[in-house]
Amino acid sequence: MDNELELFRDNVRRFFTDEVLPEYEQWERDGIMPREIWNRMGEAGLLCVDVAEEHGGIGADFPFSCIILEETARLGMMSLATNLAVHSDIVAPYISHLGTDEQKAYWLPRLASGEAVGAIGMTEPGAGSDLQAIKTNAVADGDDYIINGQKTFITNGQHADLVILAVKTDPKAGARGTTLFLIDTHLDGFSRGRNLEKIGQHAGDTSELYFTDLRTPATSVLGRLGGGFGHLMDELPRERLALGVTAVGAAQGCIEQTIDYVQNRKAFGQAIGSFQNTRFELARMKTALEVNRAFVNHCAALYAEGKLDVPTAAMVKLASTEMQCDVADGCLQLFGGYGYMSEYPIARAFADARVQRIYGGTSEIMKEVIARSMLGRG
Repeated sequence: MDNELELFRDNVRRFFTDEVLPEYEQWERDGIMPREIWNRMGEAGLLCVDVAEEHGGIGADFPFSCIILEETARLGMMSLATNLAVHSDIVAPYISHLGTDEQKAYWLPRLASGEAVGAIGMTEPGAGSDLQAIKTNAVADGDDYIINGQKTFITNGQHADLVILAVKTDPKAGARGTTLFLIDTHLDGFSRGRNLEKIGQHAGDTSELYFTDLRTPATSVLGRLGGGFGHLMDELPRERLALGVTAVGAAQGCIEQTIDYVQNRKAFGQAIGSFQNTRFELARMKTALEVNRAFVNHCAALYAEGKLDVPTAAMVKLASTEMQCDVADGCLQLFGGYGYMSEYPIARAFADARVQRIYGGTSEIMKEVIARSMLGRG
C-alpha cells in the first residue's frame, strides 16, 4: 500500500508540475482557471478517485484523494487545491453517500471525468456559519419544486454544472426544515453573478449564484426531505479534514521554498540561513508542521474507518489551518522585503492561507464545536 501511494504521489506531482504549474501564474492574473482544466484532470484520473469504479471513479482508498490535495497545495496552487477539494471531497461524497441509484449513475461519472464541475451552495449574504439562517426556499408544485434565493462565496461557481443546494422546504421547522437539492445549472431560473475578487486564491472562481423561480423535479432532492441539516453535519468532517490536508501541503511548500531562499540569500557577508533566528524559526515551524501532519494522518485513518467524529474534525481543521497561517507568515518574514513582493510565491502563499481559517467553519466556530463536546452548550 505504501509503495502504491508513493507511486501515485509521484504521478500526481509530475502531472501538476508539467501540465498545470507552467500555466498557473497566468490563471492567477486572469482571476480564473480555464474550464478545460477539469477535463484534463479527469482524463488523468485525478478527479473523485475514491468514487466506485461502477460510477466512473477508480475506487481508490481515501489516502489517494488526500495526496492530490496535498501535492497541489505544496506546489503553491491553493486555488486549485480548494476547487478540487469542493469537487472531489465534498460534492462527490455527498452523492455517493446520499444519492439514489439514478442520481449516482447520472452525476458521479460526469464529475469523475470532468464533464461536470461540482459546487456546494450553503452560504448566503445573511447566513455564513449559521446555516439555520438560510433564506433560499423550495416550494412543492406537483411533482416539482420551485426554488428562489441566492448564495454567495460559492467555490467553483463560475464553472459549476451541478450545485448541491441547501434550501428551506419548511421555514417553520428550524433545522428540520432544511433540504438538499441537486441543481443542474443549465435549468431555466439559474444565473451566476460576478466572479468575486478576493485577497488570495485568485485563480479559483468564487461566485454569487441566483435562483429565480427555478423549477426542478422532486427526484433532485438529495437524501431525506427535511434532513438537509443533518446531512450537512454528517459530511462536514471530510470537508474539514480536506482543509487540514491542504494546510499541511501548503505549509510544506512554504518551508521548502524558504529553506532554498535562506541558503542562497546573503546578509552581512553570510547566508541568512546561518543566523540563529533563521534556524530556530525554521525548526519551530517544521516541528509544528510535523505535529499537524501526524494529526491529519491520524484523522484520515479514522475517516477511512468511519470513525472521524465532528469534534475531532473540528480540532484538525482548527489546528492545521492556524498552523498554515503561522508558517506562511513566519516564512514570509524570513524573505524580508522580497516576501512582500507579489512576484515571490511566498507572498501568494501568505494571502492564500488566510481564508483557510474562515471557510468550512471559522476558527471560532471550531472552538465552540470542540468546547460543546467537552462542556455542553454554554
